[in-house]
Amino acid sequence: MTRAPLLGALAVLLLLAAAPATAQSDYQVVTLDNGGKIVGTVKWSGPLPHLARFPINKDPQVCDPDHNKTVDLERLLVGPQGGVANTVVYLQDITRGKAMDLPVPRRHLDQKHCRYEPHILLVPQNGVLQMKSSDATLHTLHMEGAASYNLPFPFQDRVIERPMPEAGLVTLRCNGGHTWMNAEMVVARNPYYAVTDESGHFELSDVPAGTYTLVAWHEGWGLVGVHPVFDVLTEKRVQRPLFTDPRTWEKKVTVTPNGSSEVDFTLSEK
Repeated sequence: MTRAPLLGALAVLLLLAAAPATAQSDYQVVTLDNGGKIVGTVKWSGPLPHLARFPINKDPQVCDPDHNKTVDLERLLVGPQGGVANTVVYLQDITRGKAMDLPVPRRHLDQKHCRYEPHILLVPQNGVLQMKSSDATLHTLHMEGAASYNLPFPFQDRVIERPMPEAGLVTLRCNGGHTWMNAEMVVARNPYYAVTDESGHFELSDVPAGTYTLVAWHEGWGLVGVHPVFDVLTEKRVQRPLFTDPRTWEKKVTVTPNGSSEVDFTLSEK
C-alpha cells in the first residue's frame, strides 16, 4: 500500500473513533406519558482562533458569484452572543424512549455555490438521505465512514436517495475538484440527538426520567495542512484541506418526570 492511501485509511479510522456514539444495545420505542426535556446552549469562551480561508480554484462562475476568491471552510461558526452552531448534542447511554423524530431539514442535502447545505446532517439509522445539486457544474459526492458512496451529480436539481443502514459518522467531500467542500453526517440509532442553531441552543424532548451522560460533539476547526488528491475530471493533482480531529465534552444530567433540565457547554481552544 502506498503512503497516500495508508494515510487516508488512518484518517477514516480516527474519524470513526471520535464519532458521536450511539447506544450499544437495540433501542426500544416505548409510550411516554411523563417525559422531561433537556435544554441548553453551547458557547465559545476566549479569543476566536484564526480560521484560514481556502482558495476557490475551480468553476468560479458557479462557486464564487461574489468574486471573493476564497471560501470559509465553515468549521467553526460563532454567533454575536458567543453561541456555537453545528455542535451535535446527544444522550450517550439511552436505550428506550420516544419514536424517531429527527429534524427533516437535516435529512436533505443540497450542493449550492459549491458548498454543502446543511453543513451538519442528521439522519436516522435505516433512514434515507435525499441529495441534489443546485449547481450547473459536476459534483461528485464522496462519503466515508458509516456509509460509503461516490455519487456523481451531472444534472441540476435532480434528487437522488440513498439508505443509511449503519449508525455512526459519515464524512462528505467532493471528488469533482471542489476540494474545499466539506460536511459531516451523523446517522443516529435513537432520536435523542440535536444540532445547535446559530445561537448555540439545543433541546431534547420527551426524555424518560433518569440520569444520563450528555455529550457535545464538534467536528473540529483547525486546519493542519493540505493533502494532494487526484481530480478525476481534470486528471490533475489538487489540494484538499486536512482538519484537526473532532472534539467532545461530557456532562451528567438528571431528567425528572415532566421536568426541564438545563445543561450548558463551554468550548474553547484549550
